[in-house]
Amino acid sequence: MKRVLLWLAAIVAVALAAFLIFAPGYTERGMNKVAATAAKISPEALALHKTLTIADLHGDTLMWKRDLLSKSDQGHIDLDRLTAGNVALQVFSSVTKTPKGQNYDANSAKTDNITLLVAAQLQPPRTWTSLLERSLWHAEKLNRAAADLGGLMAARKIKGATQVGALLSVEGLQNLEGKIENLDKLYNAGFRMAGFAHFFDNEVAGSMHGEKKGGLTPLGRQVLKRMEAKGMIVDIAHASHTAVAEMLALASKPVVSSHGGVQATCKVNRNLTDDEIKGVAKTGGVIGIGYWDGAICSNKPADIARAIKHVRDLVGIDHVGLGSDFDGAVTTPFDTAGVAHVTQALMDAGFTPEEIGKVMGGNVMRVLAQTLPQK
Repeated sequence: MKRVLLWLAAIVAVALAAFLIFAPGYTERGMNKVAATAAKISPEALALHKTLTIADLHGDTLMWKRDLLSKSDQGHIDLDRLTAGNVALQVFSSVTKTPKGQNYDANSAKTDNITLLVAAQLQPPRTWTSLLERSLWHAEKLNRAAADLGGLMAARKIKGATQVGALLSVEGLQNLEGKIENLDKLYNAGFRMAGFAHFFDNEVAGSMHGEKKGGLTPLGRQVLKRMEAKGMIVDIAHASHTAVAEMLALASKPVVSSHGGVQATCKVNRNLTDDEIKGVAKTGGVIGIGYWDGAICSNKPADIARAIKHVRDLVGIDHVGLGSDFDGAVTTPFDTAGVAHVTQALMDAGFTPEEIGKVMGGNVMRVLAQTLPQK
């Protein structure tokens, strides 16, 4: 009997080890896909692309067990691919909780897919039960990667290397855990942008995909004021239409919609109405257009350009940018190394080089300069 129990224990141990080794990667491979586009990039587009300052308002890479500094064939973002895509700034979002059966229509806040992922990745135990600690761990991961890269470049005396900037954001302020003082902890960890809701209603705001889809809570209004005072960028992505209207009415600084689409070209409930686009523009903000089906109703670069063109034609070229949602459990037509496909699509749609420069990053860099605290 004792021998049988030992064998069973050994089998369980092997099974657990296999789960911890293979499950995170297997899970990600099924979620972050590239459906290769047939579109071609011309020498003219590539030459223009190399002159641009490119900024992407949203990537979820920190959620996954991948080393940003190691070249990978998984997902959409790593340093090699950012460099190949000539990306100057990548906003990295902290995803702390997603509901089971996640959908665009209605989700409960009672379930969570991320807890199992956190445990399988062997993240610190403090992250298993705290959404705030999950975000602080994401900040640690990014800061460690930056430090390791700095040490590597110094050791190898690399001169003239392309530098990629990174900015931390929050995808849903459920990680405040109902306490406004936790915003200070996020700020001190390096977070400079935050979306108020993700796929469910929380203590701060209603979600477009929540059960009640309400507006800002009293805590949410306090948080918005505190964010603006600290120099943090307010992100309306995923918030309910009611919450978006309230956020735009309260905002005194530029706001962004970090990733998504517009209902005029892709009528999905999470995408912005024309009135919301006008509201963002009125604050001086920027709308980041995504690359996946839920944002543009296809996986074609031409439809990314079509959504961008609608925003330009409605409110002007100064209020639209890129918001890929790379590594956000989406399928895109290219990874970040191939973002020149957007440059090509904009050229094909008749955008001027100056307009393309603003879309690909100029507008985002302006909002950062106007909003973030100056040292």
